[in-house]
Amino acid sequence: MSVASPGLSTGLTPIQRRFAGLASQGRCALMPFVMAGDPDLEATAATLLALQEAGADLIELGIPYSDPLADGPVIQAAASRALAAGTTPAAVLSLLVSLRDRLTIPVVLFTYSNPLLNRGMEAFCDAASAAGAAGLVVPDLPLEEAEKLSALAAARGLDLVLLVAPTTPPERMARIHAASRGFTYLVSVTGVTGVRSALQERVGGLVRQLKDQGGTPVAVGFGISAPEQARQVRDWGADGAIVGSALVKRMAEAHSQGRSVSDEAGRYCAELRHALDH
Repeated sequence: MSVASPGLSTGLTPIQRRFAGLASQGRCALMPFVMAGDPDLEATAATLLALQEAGADLIELGIPYSDPLADGPVIQAAASRALAAGTTPAAVLSLLVSLRDRLTIPVVLFTYSNPLLNRGMEAFCDAASAAGAAGLVVPDLPLEEAEKLSALAAARGLDLVLLVAPTTPPERMARIHAASRGFTYLVSVTGVTGVRSALQERVGGLVRQLKDQGGTPVAVGFGISAPEQARQVRDWGADGAIVGSALVKRMAEAHSQGRSVSDEAGRYCAELRHALDH
């Protein structure tokens, strides 16, 4: 792999160090997505710790937003539940602060440009960095604006992770991959997030295309809904597998049945971890 080894990790960000360590072991990163505040922030705190214990390497933590354009129905519903429970961006950051001594894996905040711009890019980056976040994903931010935010984030020790899709033209894909920090988020489907019964074979070619350009690790997300699909992503050569809707759905079902959300998340994470390591 093209990532530096842990022995050369001086000056790397937390996300870069995590991918470097995994690369030296020949392992694929597991990155679950959780919507903060669904069903409440107390459950989110327990879930983050359960995912860490079950083998997650990084966590993507969604900040609920009322108009989540990139999200499918499962995550949209989770955002609606979180907003109804009173979850705010400030409360999500306070949650991270409360877990700082126990949650040791990198957390990447998933948000949209409107709440970020409402607070101000610099102020948001200041607050995210102070809370202990390691990176940001802002799916609706154009590349040109992302380049501005990336510099502000980097100055505060945050990696701005950029997304590429199957429909992204090759030249623009190369620009995005070069500008992304921490890792490049390869969207495996055309459309919004959601559970898919199968991954498109062309994703493997896109992984190789990005990897051939060297540099930043590549993680695949949107549509991974089963352990065998996570393994497929690994076999295609991706550095990471991101699992969102399938996990969020299982957590919602557990809550509706009166079972522990964090226990269910930990069980599913362990299944994914086993698939990626075998």
